[in-house]
Amino acid sequence: MAFNDDSFIREVNEELRSDQFRTAWQRFGRYVIALAAVIVVGTAGERIYAYWQNSQASASGDAFLAATDLAKANKPDEALGALEKLEKDGFASYPVLARMRAAALKAEKGDAKGAIADFSAIAKDNAIPAAIQDVAHLRAAWLMVDTGTYEQVSAEAETLTATGNPMRHSAREVLGLTAYRLGDYKRARDWFQAIADDPETPRNIGRRAQMLLDVIAASGKAA
Repeated sequence: MAFNDDSFIREVNEELRSDQFRTAWQRFGRYVIALAAVIVVGTAGERIYAYWQNSQASASGDAFLAATDLAKANKPDEALGALEKLEKDGFASYPVLARMRAAALKAEKGDAKGAIADFSAIAKDNAIPAAIQDVAHLRAAWLMVDTGTYEQVSAEAETLTATGNPMRHSAREVLGLTAYRLGDYKRARDWFQAIADDPETPRNIGRRAQMLLDVIAASGKAA
């Protein structure tokens, strides 16, 4: 009889749980369904957005490679047109890469003035990552090394000469070369000496700096 009682109790408990579930479902079922719908829609939306991002980046990458191929094929005007379009319509980092490549292409075409203006504009654009701004500063400075005033070159390069900046070696060199060209041998010597004294200076830059230090010393013009 005890066995039958236990079975009866279990049946009652199961029925009670079933009634409780039905009651709970009637009260909260619509919220459960809504939550499930939100999760499904959110997951689907995330995947759709990720797919859209990947497809946009892929299309911009293809456009950048196509513009590069035009430049290699000696079609600079067509390449510049493609890069300008990518600047406006590109995705992710490709508009910035397009601006940098377009400025470099202008320099290759002999339009140093236009290239300097473009690199300077990139260097001043705070929406661009700092590392790329620094590269643009240095590119502008090197384009002016043969024709610019010391002040013009310094405005682009001197901020890069601080200890710890990975571009300091090239920045010091461009400033030293500009000063040397302009006959400011003391300032040139100071920059070349800074290069020679830096233990992290790349060997090729260090050799050029030491050679010019020797030339300046032999001339006696920096005394």
